[in-house]
Amino acid sequence: MADKDWNNLVSMFFDQADRLGERPFLWFKRQGQYQAMSWRDVAARVSALTRGLGQAGVGPGDRVVIVSENRPGWLIADLAIMAVGGITVPAYTTNTEHDHRHILENSGAKGVIVSTPKLAQPVLAAAGDLPETKFVVIIEPGDVPPAPGLDILVWEDLMIQGEHGHTNIIESANQLKRSDLACIIYTSGTGGAPKGVMLHHGAVLHNCAGAADVLSDVGLDDMTFLSFLPLSHAYEHTAGQFLPIRIGAQIYYAESVEKLTTNLPEVRPTIMTAVPRLYETLHQRITIGVRAAGGMKEKMFLKALELGKRRIQHPDGLGLVDKLVDAMLDRLVRDKVRGRFGGRLKALVSGGAPLNADIGLFFQALGLPIFQGYGLTEAAPLISVNRPSRVKMQTVGPAIKDVEVKIAADGEICVRGEMVMQGYWRNEEATREMLRDGWLHTGDVGEMDEDGYIRITDRKKDIIVNSGGDNVSPARIESVLTMQPEIAQAMVYGDRRPHLVALIVPDDGWLQTWARGASKAGELEDLAADPDLRKEISAAIDRANTAASTVEKVRRFIIAPEPFSVDNAQLTPTMKIRRHVLKQTYGEELERLYA
Repeated sequence: MADKDWNNLVSMFFDQADRLGERPFLWFKRQGQYQAMSWRDVAARVSALTRGLGQAGVGPGDRVVIVSENRPGWLIADLAIMAVGGITVPAYTTNTEHDHRHILENSGAKGVIVSTPKLAQPVLAAAGDLPETKFVVIIEPGDVPPAPGLDILVWEDLMIQGEHGHTNIIESANQLKRSDLACIIYTSGTGGAPKGVMLHHGAVLHNCAGAADVLSDVGLDDMTFLSFLPLSHAYEHTAGQFLPIRIGAQIYYAESVEKLTTNLPEVRPTIMTAVPRLYETLHQRITIGVRAAGGMKEKMFLKALELGKRRIQHPDGLGLVDKLVDAMLDRLVRDKVRGRFGGRLKALVSGGAPLNADIGLFFQALGLPIFQGYGLTEAAPLISVNRPSRVKMQTVGPAIKDVEVKIAADGEICVRGEMVMQGYWRNEEATREMLRDGWLHTGDVGEMDEDGYIRITDRKKDIIVNSGGDNVSPARIESVLTMQPEIAQAMVYGDRRPHLVALIVPDDGWLQTWARGASKAGELEDLAADPDLRKEISAAIDRANTAASTVEKVRRFIIAPEPFSVDNAQLTPTMKIRRHVLKQTYGEELERLYA
């Protein structure tokens, strides 16, 4: 069925379930073995949960938060919330009580569906006195702390109640329109407080149609996805859940990122969507393994890598002998590498953050097709991606179909199309800043070549996107750091890197007191490398980290030899730090922290 015939995501699912029936759809590990749920099984559980949620008081427009690892229950809950006319609000399992409270309060969520009693604890603590939150559904049975004012509901009980209902879920779901709000996905903003991105059904449907069009180059038959990125992330929510539904693919849920190398040969996926950090890790593991093997194995691997790169960069650059050697190494080396990924991969898709072109070329040279894309939550999230038929590794590809792209006078990338968000939930000011005359202003600076391929050249916004694809607000973290008595100024750093590091200026008053007490003499420049001073600053950062989520924690730091000031051009006249100046001055030292 063509995408234009679907009014909403729920109808798309039920149509596919009716067409595919008893074919396997969702795979999950139980007692060490993958077990399948058929399309018909999943549809029955979605229908039952939809009725159960309706009986619990969820109706059109109500927001319901999901806090869960990737599992069948996530998809079932998501579709059921939408089917009853509600709005899904995904939340990370790593959220703190403070994070949960902000999302619950800001969204005005009526309820929460949480996977385990352990994950329920911070949710219950956050929701306890919020008047709009009425219930929490626990998927797995177990003891939970008392929560006055909240109804604690059991997943299976809701299912049983729903099985005895008579509402025609498919018929009612068909009334949903493409313009109806489907989900609110929270993403960090420059002010630090996460903003709720309002995505309608049409935005995600548009993304799925564009992605399916790109993947048609490699064939959509018998597609198998391995889902491991958090489904609370817009990238996985669209590309790892609704795209497979659209093309009738199977979804396997990885046990965890740590067990990914075990799950890959078990699942034998045909497609993987991941962030650059995963590819960096796999690159490192493969390289270390080859170096450890040494001898002829290492020589053959390096030769396969060399010839593969030459073949990609210079298609006519291999002579007859090199072509024969390359073909032999394809069987002896590349087949083994492909085997570690299951042996069936048609596409590795990288998104969520910029991919180092050398990493991409490494995998391409080893016979693993990798395609970099570009997007942001506000675009549901896909904007562009390299097509399998023509990859330009230094770019993020051309726009997907029915997306307009223009480069503003200041170089900012602006996009227009059905995939653009409806705005930020309860934040009209931020909405006006991002959406102007129908164009989404991405905050990224770039250019387009003669083929329409986009190249990102800089970030207009200060938001850090780490190599795992997580958005991090430096201003928020810096404000927490400078609340410590030992720290006067701070700049965090880590765009495209696996974690955050920081440039720290000690507080002058605290420093003078500490120096006298520790019998230390000298200016900041003389003390910056002092191990005792570093120990004090490290303790301060550790305290600041207690209020941070995992991706916001500062792992390492350097001490600046002088304060940031207007005189040294490191502060603006309004006392804001000049990040580009600090990066120019201290960039090499900060980069060495990752060595």
